[in-house]
Amino acid sequence: MTSEQLDQLSINTIRTLSIDAVQQAKSGHPGTPMALAPLVYTLWNRVMRFDPVDPIWPNRDRFVLSNGHASMLLWSVLHLTRTQAVDADYERLGQPSVTLDDIRRFRQIGSKAPGHPEYHLVSGVETTSGPLGQGVATSVGMAIAEKWLANRYNRPGFDIFGYNIYAVCGDGCMMEGVSSEAASLAGHLGLDNLCWVYDNNHITIEGHTNITFTEDIAARFLGYGWNVLRVGDANDIDLIEHALSIFRQTRGRPTFIILDSHIGYGSPHKQDTAEAHGEPLGDEEVKLTKRAYGWPEDAKFLVPDGVYERFAAGVGARGAEARRRWTELFASYRSRFPELATEVDQMQRRELPAGWDRNLPVFPADPKGIAGRDASGQVLNVLAQNIPWLLGGSADLGSSNKTTLKYEGAGSFEAATPGGKNFHFGIREHSMAAIVNGMSLSKLRAFGATFFIFSDYARPAIRLSALMELPTLMVFTHDAMGDGEDGPTHQPIEQLASLRAIPGLVLLRPGDANEVVEAYRYIMQLRHEPAALVLSRQPLPTLDRGKYAPASGVARGAYVFADAPGGRPEVILIATGSELSLAAEAHEKLVAGGIRSRVVSMPSWDIFDHQSQEYRDSVLPPDVKPRVAIEQASTFGWERYVGTSGRIIGMKTFGASAPLKELQKKFGFEPDRVVAVTRELLGKS
Repeated sequence: MTSEQLDQLSINTIRTLSIDAVQQAKSGHPGTPMALAPLVYTLWNRVMRFDPVDPIWPNRDRFVLSNGHASMLLWSVLHLTRTQAVDADYERLGQPSVTLDDIRRFRQIGSKAPGHPEYHLVSGVETTSGPLGQGVATSVGMAIAEKWLANRYNRPGFDIFGYNIYAVCGDGCMMEGVSSEAASLAGHLGLDNLCWVYDNNHITIEGHTNITFTEDIAARFLGYGWNVLRVGDANDIDLIEHALSIFRQTRGRPTFIILDSHIGYGSPHKQDTAEAHGEPLGDEEVKLTKRAYGWPEDAKFLVPDGVYERFAAGVGARGAEARRRWTELFASYRSRFPELATEVDQMQRRELPAGWDRNLPVFPADPKGIAGRDASGQVLNVLAQNIPWLLGGSADLGSSNKTTLKYEGAGSFEAATPGGKNFHFGIREHSMAAIVNGMSLSKLRAFGATFFIFSDYARPAIRLSALMELPTLMVFTHDAMGDGEDGPTHQPIEQLASLRAIPGLVLLRPGDANEVVEAYRYIMQLRHEPAALVLSRQPLPTLDRGKYAPASGVARGAYVFADAPGGRPEVILIATGSELSLAAEAHEKLVAGGIRSRVVSMPSWDIFDHQSQEYRDSVLPPDVKPRVAIEQASTFGWERYVGTSGRIIGMKTFGASAPLKELQKKFGFEPDRVVAVTRELLGKS
């Protein structure tokens, strides 16, 4: 069999595995895998540096399938390359990442071939994709990370990092706003290690794209500053390879390849409909399609002789040799630059360097206090010096979020200064969060920041960070009504409840500067959970830890902050964030009035709910029913802690535009109100 025949046989194997998997599952999208099989074959078997034996080798090229509904492309190629599985501790398991049986059970429980690519579930998947636009936006973070890693760790003769990122996307990705934000930033930063391949097939669920999408996509990306190429035939693998070679030679600009394809190539009848609605082709159409490919019509999940070997001789051999050379180079690098090599090792395993928490500030008691955002800025500037790969930035609010790293040498990440640790994401909250995910997938400890109200814009990518189990950090300031005069458009009400609803996301709303320190101490030790830190704009009293419990209780999610002297409490006040000092004031008044109250600081529901039942009962004794929760946010969810007989002092409307003190009075966030509600609850009003 000729080389060209083996190429075509391998391409058609990808196609028919995809057809058979969708048909068997009675669910999925067969058209795009059929159309893009030549592209994926060319990328993987002719171009990418990827070793199937070690799919987490640090200097591998990255492949992102942003149009994740075409996941059978990825499952087919991971199977045919015999990519090996790796566990959560980054150990190779000696078994395939995706078996033929997984493909037979496409979209079924327990299969390593789910409906969309899932990072952390299937080795060889670089990011979870499916929500359109998220994959390409995340790829920008990967490209940024490579530039930063190369700048910090490469030395003359030692190119430790020098990989490329390839992202495949479709019309849906191009329509979503997040891709526009990300592409704009990528062009500004001149990320010449980034290549997007756009499947220009003119089909979405509702039909031909001319009903909604008629812009000049090439002009758009030229306007962003990208190098734009066009391949007029998605089946011409030589043309595809040539375009990819131009990408690798291009400097100073990312590359956008427009690939003209036709959905369901080779399926002469219902190809557009099948793809648009995510439908199997049907038995008769499957036979017609296979006949067009010269394939045995009744064969299912067939991998013909020579196909595994074709991939082994291509990506397998090329990737193994590239990794072997890199491993030898890194061994020499380790002897020359042992400290830098240790950093690379620690970063790859999501470990922290020795002394990572040294010199963290301790804030003395101060009734005037300090804003949560200011305390956060001080802590970040210490941690970023102790942890070289901790970096990030804000969506144009660095000076307001207090996330700017100001120590000597921190610098800004720009095209000309790729070693900077301050990232300027621009007013692009949606893509910022996705880019932070891409940086984290590259093993950096990355953070993004904005006002808490704009977590709504970032939420889709935050959800994906939780789904992927990435230790990202989002720093949100202006957490409640402290924004005062800006009014209800800028005052978050339902955002705490919304983010608390995301499984696996650790949300912390610290009550004073020392709780901010302890929140960071907890967050930095996370390896598989993202965190959201919610901070005040206005100064909060720094509470006297000689009088009250130490802030180290933050690590348990909630702790007894203050207790009545002499015996079991009559009532428990539970507070988060800026309302902790309010609860403390109310507590002092209640105790002076002969009411035994307890104050519980609860910066994190999630962390507290993961404590032992014994500990939780010690903080919130089940037999103490009178409870009052205090939080400047939606009351939604607090019933789980105060029960049906408790009270919640919170927000049931949006806020208003006024100075903070007037807002606190209007909405009842004052000590006397807390005292009155407590007395009423106890029947002592």
